[in-house]
This record gives sequence, structure tokens and C-alpha cells, in this order.
Amino acid sequence: MSRANAKAQPKVQAKASAPADVAQQLELRPGQSIALLKALHILTRDGKLNQDSRRKLKQVYHLYQFIEPLLAELSAGEHAVTLADHGAGKSYLGFILYDLFFKPLGRGEIYGIETRAPLVESSQQLAAELGFDRMEFLNMSVADSTRADFMPGRFDVVTALHACDTATDDAIAFGLEKQARAMVLVPCCQAEVAACLRQGKALSLSRTPLAELWRHPIHTREMGSQITNVLRCLYLESQGYQVTVTELVGWEHSMKNELILARHTGQKKRSAAERLRAILGEFGLGEALAHRYPNLPASA
Repeated sequence: MSRANAKAQPKVQAKASAPADVAQQLELRPGQSIALLKALHILTRDGKLNQDSRRKLKQVYHLYQFIEPLLAELSAGEHAVTLADHGAGKSYLGFILYDLFFKPLGRGEIYGIETRAPLVESSQQLAAELGFDRMEFLNMSVADSTRADFMPGRFDVVTALHACDTATDDAIAFGLEKQARAMVLVPCCQAEVAACLRQGKALSLSRTPLAELWRHPIHTREMGSQITNVLRCLYLESQGYQVTVTELVGWEHSMKNELILARHTGQKKRSAAERLRAILGEFGLGEALAHRYPNLPASA
């Protein structure tokens, strides 16, 4: 379904925001639309919140706490912020960002990018029903969206909440190509580096005792995830971003919990590029992962 067709459907006015006592009981943010939460199946028809939905809402709200100050800063001076949400899924994050920030602000656009067509279609329909006119949903991969000529040339904010495996790397590439002023990333299901470590394990064990850190399969997976995120952070720093790494929520809510916040400063760190290369060399990843860092400056 195209956005144009979705917009042509009759709009269903969103119900009023939750009363203060209800919002407090359900731990909702002020101004949150009950109709939206029911449409997203976070709330049941009778307005209840089960434990699984509470965890999902808690994750999105925690992420909103990090993103809202960025949006407020970037929208100063009547600027219309553009935000790309990669691996959007059911677009929980995009819809709540629009409901709590973009809708009351009256300007700015959100692009949800997702490879599963049924999810894109349902998000298009819901946006039309709620009158969220400045939301666009695209059925394509993150990599394809980077090359799409109908996309804006620049984006202010790039988000990727639990984008699986290399989709987070694609989101970073998108952000660099679109000169994003901020990126908010929660990686998930990382396998690329672990596969490389597994392939060269025998050679590594004979070369250095540090290979014991990934000799056992479960350690290979964990080590691969750790290295992947360290390399991502170094790459962002080498490209002029200030990077902060923290938890999204408590580990009892989600094991996919590492939050990478990157804000563009324009100050490219040469030391970050050098350390990135050194880590690739130390773990024998240089050839396998060279395509991930096309903007890495040439070594001195």
C-alpha cells in the first residue's frame, strides 16, 4: 500500500490522551494517546497493560528519554527535524516519537524503514487512521534506503532499535551518507564478527593466549558482539562523532541492552581510526570487514 493510498482513507480521530490518574497508574508519559497504544497492542481493548507490553513500553520510553532532548535541540529555530527509524518493525518507537514530540510540535518527518511488507502496510494504515501525516513507511532494506534517490539528502537523526546483525552497520552507513547530526543505536543479534573469529580460531589459539577469550562457542558469540560494538564506536569517532555507550534499560527487561549514542561534532579522531585498524589486525578481521569502514582514512 502506498502512502498516498493510505492517506486517502478516512481518518479516525485519536482518542484523548490518558487522564492523569490513568497515565500515572500505567506509567504513561504525559500526552500519550491511549488510542495509539491500543492500536499498537501495547494496551488491551479495556486499557490494561500486561507484563510483556510493559517491558516493551519501558524500553521505548527509556529510548525516548535519550532522543527527546536531541530532537528539542535540533528543532530549535523552527527547523523541521527529519528522523529515519531503521528496522522499524511495528514502528513502536516511530509512532510514540511522533505522538509525544512531532505531533505537538507541528513540524518534522519520520521515515520508518522495514523489510517486512505486512508490517509496513499496517503502519501506513495506522498512520492514516490517526492522522499522523508526516510519517512515511518504506518497504526496503537499510542499505537500499541509503541509495534511494527519493529520500531526503540529509537526515537529522538516525535510530535503529534492535536492528539485527549487520543492519546496525547499515544504519551507521546511512547516517554517515545522510550527514546525520545524531545516531541512536541499540544493536541486536550480531553474528558477522563471531563467524570470522570462529573461522580463524585454530590459528589464533596457536598464535596468542588471548584467543582463549573466544575458544568456547558461547564466548565466541559474546566476544564477537563486544568487538563489533567497539569497532562501531571507533568508526563513528573517526568520522567526527562524540560517542557515549550506556544501558538502555535494566538487564531484567532485555539482554539486547547496549545503547550507542553518537552526536556529530565534526572533530574526527585520528587515534580512533588507528585503534580500529589495530584491532582489526590483532583479531585477523581486516580483510573480512574492510567493506564496513569505507570512510576510514588511509593509514599514515
